[in-house]
Amino acid sequence: MNRTDESDAAVTHLWQEHMRAPFPAGLRGADRAGIDLVRLDADIAGCVSTWQSNDGSLDAERHRILHNRIADLEQILPMLSATEDPSYWQRLHQLAQLVTEADPRPTK
Repeated sequence: MNRTDESDAAVTHLWQEHMRAPFPAGLRGADRAGIDLVRLDADIAGCVSTWQSNDGSLDAERHRILHNRIADLEQILPMLSATEDPSYWQRLHQLAQLVTEADPRPTK
């Protein structure tokens, strides 16, 4: 299994976990550091879904969105309490990182 196959397998596994997980209770409509958590989740999910549908490729705009959302997650992860399901957000962060590493391209 090469690195690309391993990345694809990891994304598939994490994506399946993410799709089974409910959005953290009490965070609908919430934001942290001015970042809307529902939108953050939806943006990353949309990019990951598109990446999978496009055989491991993203257009430049979605790639830029994913990089921005990774930065957002890195800002809010330390702010989350145990009741805000940090593992949900860590998994989302890992998914976003795996996709950007598997499809590296300039973000400008």
